[in-house]
Formats: sequence, structure tokens, C-alpha cells
Amino acid sequence: MHGGKCLKLLIYIYVCYVLPYTIKCSDTILVFVDMPGNKSVNRTRLDWDTRVKISLGAALGIDYLHDCGFTHGNIKSCNILLTNNYNSCVSDYGLAQLVSTTSAANRVIGYRAPEVTNVRRVTPKADVYSFGVLLLELLTGKAPSQASTSDEGIDLPRWVQSVVREEWKAEVFDPELTKYQSDVKEEMDELLQIALQCVAPSPDQRPTMKQVVKLIRDVQKNDNGSGDISKGANA
Repeated sequence: MHGGKCLKLLIYIYVCYVLPYTIKCSDTILVFVDMPGNKSVNRTRLDWDTRVKISLGAALGIDYLHDCGFTHGNIKSCNILLTNNYNSCVSDYGLAQLVSTTSAANRVIGYRAPEVTNVRRVTPKADVYSFGVLLLELLTGKAPSQASTSDEGIDLPRWVQSVVREEWKAEVFDPELTKYQSDVKEEMDELLQIALQCVAPSPDQRPTMKQVVKLIRDVQKNDNGSGDISKGANA
């Protein structure tokens, strides 16, 4: 955290806002204000338009944090909260610096960029990697590996890259998408390419979040069924 400056990141449409709460004179904690609806990315069956909308909203929120000079450090599906209208809001930002190194490491297993050795010192490009894993999760319907839990998981970036190399790209996508929405195959391929750019092994090969926002907006424009959520109102 950068002192009290983080507390000024209030009420941005794609970032959950925080309230300082003092327990004692010298102790202050951060309380994240919950979103109406309180849906989670990984608990709801989602159609294509909704997945693109969630992707763009999350990208806008992370880009906003980066513009303010902050990194998130713990980007994963359960930290993207959804309103009743499926506007996505980024939560849990900045907390990696407040917890122990072991606890912080356990929180980002499966989403952590390969160059990160200290999870309390995460760069914007490491956030981009984690966001890429989130995109792959939305596209594949598969969860990344989470060794800290009993849930079965996979190394999602490595699995997707291997399938794409073998030219079995159709096997990558969530069957819920390919079964019912075959008309968006081109847009699915485009979002997959964005995700693969984000999870490039070298940070220098990854785009910035601002570039990611532009790329996802281009995908959304190509999808006639979607509107530009960046102009919408908070829900």
C-alpha cells in the first residue's frame, strides 16, 4: 500500500471502493464495499456477450489501478465481483502488501506470473499475466491450478498453449460456448489471442492493461450483440 493514498481510490465504476475503518487509534483496516448482486465469475453460467462484458470491465478496473500507480497483486476470478447487470468490479486490490509472504503466495497460486518471486512486490506486467489467466478461465470454463486447496486444477496457460500448438484450438473453448454460440467463433479466437499475449512467459512480451482494454473493445465491436459497457452507468 502507498499509505493512505489507496483510500482515495473511491467509487470508480469498475473498482470496488474501500472504506477506512479504525479499530484503535493506531490501527486501520480496509473494508471493501460489497456489490449489489454479489455474483462471482466462477459461480455463474455465462453466455458469450456476458463473458466479454466481464472481461472488459475487469480490464478497465485493473487499468485504472495501474494509472493511479498501484498494482493489484491478487487478480483471480473470485476477486471480480459482478452486479445484477453483470458489470464487473475489481476487489481485494492492494492487500498482498498487508499479509505475510506465505499467505500472499497461497492466494495467487495458479495466477502468478513466472517471474514473480516475491508476491508482495508485483509489477503491472505480473497483473497482466494474472488477468490473462482469468481470460483463459472465462474462455475454457476450467480453473487454474490451486495447490493450496483440495480442488483439482491444471496449469491453465501451459495447457492452452499446448493445445493451440497441436492445432486443436476447438478443444480449448468451454463446451457451453461452442455448443450454443458457434456464430462467435471468430471473436472467441480473438479473445484467446489476447489471453495468450497476456500470459507470455516474458513480461516484455505482454501488453499493458491499457492495450488489453483496447483489444477487448475491438472484440466487443466485432460482436454485433454487444454494446460498449465503458459508457454504461454503474449498476
